[in-house]
Amino acid sequence: MKPSATLAFTLLLTACGVARPVLESDNTKVEVKTVVRTVTDTAYIELPVIVEKVATLDTASVLENKYAKSEASVSGGVLHHSLQTKPVREPVSVESREIVRDSVVYRDRIQTRTVEVEKKLTGWQQAKMKVGGVCFILIILIGLYFIYSIISNLKP
Repeated sequence: MKPSATLAFTLLLTACGVARPVLESDNTKVEVKTVVRTVTDTAYIELPVIVEKVATLDTASVLENKYAKSEASVSGGVLHHSLQTKPVREPVSVESREIVRDSVVYRDRIQTRTVEVEKKLTGWQQAKMKVGGVCFILIILIGLYFIYSIISNLKP
């Protein structure tokens, strides 16, 4: 095999790699939904109990509605009149606005951590890591081939 073919074969076996840095990203997306609703509610108003009495010279009468009762009577030439309210709970429609806010947070986070190693690498290990094991062996083989070719050319 020719030395140029061997060299071309070893160059084909070595590969080039691109160093790619690790990107740190923190993507945060917040969605806020606001809903305004009008709620109709019923409130009750309590009327106080009120008692009033009046005496006059007149005839007898009774008045009544859903809130009060009035009685009038004549005894001894004097009219006695009383007004009494009833304890009634009156419903009243009340409208109120209800605001509902709902938020959703979407977060994509990539974290990188530095891990401490127990002992440092030796010079041999660092060289092997940088050059690569296969490429390192090929360089040694090429060097041995050139040394062998030089030694074989020197022999008579």
